[in-house]
Amino acid sequence: QVSLTESGGGLVQAGDSLTLSCEVSGHAFINLAMGWFRQVPGKEREFVAAIRWSGGSRHYADSVEGRFTIFRDNARNTVTLRMSRLKPEDTAIYICAGTTIIEPPKARDDYEYWGQGTQVTVSS
Repeated sequence: QVSLTESGGGLVQAGDSLTLSCEVSGHAFINLAMGWFRQVPGKEREFVAAIRWSGGSRHYADSVEGRFTIFRDNARNTVTLRMSRLKPEDTAIYICAGTTIIEPPKARDDYEYWGQGTQVTVSS
């Protein structure tokens, strides 16, 4: 059984930084492209960032480009989202996802595996 477990969420102030991690078990991590999504109650789950198995291809949502960085450690089966210059509109549940599609997609329907999420709250 594939398990994705996020950690690192919390309450921060606008302009602060925060780092989220996701550990994967039950699947060969190197065979997965990984992504981060976020969701606010009552809204659609939206794409944030994604990374290819090799780390050589990364994609970001326009709203986080230049502020967020995704990277992975294949030896530790973890994918990390480093968030800087946080804004109140970044407040959401951040959810880790995995897919066997080689080029990391932005569409949530293309992801097969999901974590439970971790709450990030940015106060103004």
